[in-house]
Amino acid sequence: QVQLVESGGGLVQPGGSLRLSCAASGFTFSSYRMSWYRQAPGKERELVATITSVGGYTKYADSMKGRFTISRDNAKNTVDLQMNSLKPEDTAVYYCNAKGQGDYWGQGTQVTVSS
Repeated sequence: QVQLVESGGGLVQPGGSLRLSCAASGFTFSSYRMSWYRQAPGKERELVATITSVGGYTKYADSMKGRFTISRDNAKNTVDLQMNSLKPEDTAVYYCNAKGQGDYWGQGTQVTVSS
């Protein structure tokens, strides 16, 4: 059974940091491209960052460059998203996605940036 379980969300003040983690199971994690997406209320889901299965190459949405860092640990089947200098507009539900032979999604974790 495929599972992607996100954790690490919460309430943080503007300028603060959070680290999201996604634990994967039920598929060959190292063969999948892993991504983080987010969806704010009333908006479409958007790509935050992605990391390839081979080489660990990363790509970020323009508004996240320099603030967010995606990383993966193929030994632990985890993908993390370090988020720094958070802004109120980063408030959203953040989803973990695995894309390869299949296309899998986690249930999401809420991130709220507010003073």
